[in-house]
Amino acid sequence: MRVKRGLASHRRHKKYLKLAKGFRGGRSRLYRTAREAVERSLVYSYHGRKLRKRDFRKLWIMRINAGARLNGLSYSRFMHGLELAGVVINRKMLADLAVREKADFAALVELAKAKLA
Repeated sequence: MRVKRGLASHRRHKKYLKLAKGFRGGRSRLYRTAREAVERSLVYSYHGRKLRKRDFRKLWIMRINAGARLNGLSYSRFMHGLELAGVVINRKMLADLAVREKADFAALVELAKAKLA
């Protein structure tokens, strides 16, 4: 008995065309180009998730550096002073303090300065 595979391929085509919704031109209408565009976009989205982590860490470091320099200390000396003081706060929280709670951040900078001296 012969096997007809129309249903399976139709489902597969629909799956890719659904994922290609919003793409321009044939990329959203033609199966082959849609599949190529979708597979490429999935690769980029995976890579983008890795880049986002990098970008946020860079942003946090910039904010901490700006806050530390306003209080007379460089980023590296500030982080070293915190380490000597035994303060364990991640960069995300430090950046949040530097932007929102300037007085609390200044207190941390003073603590780091005291430990460096």
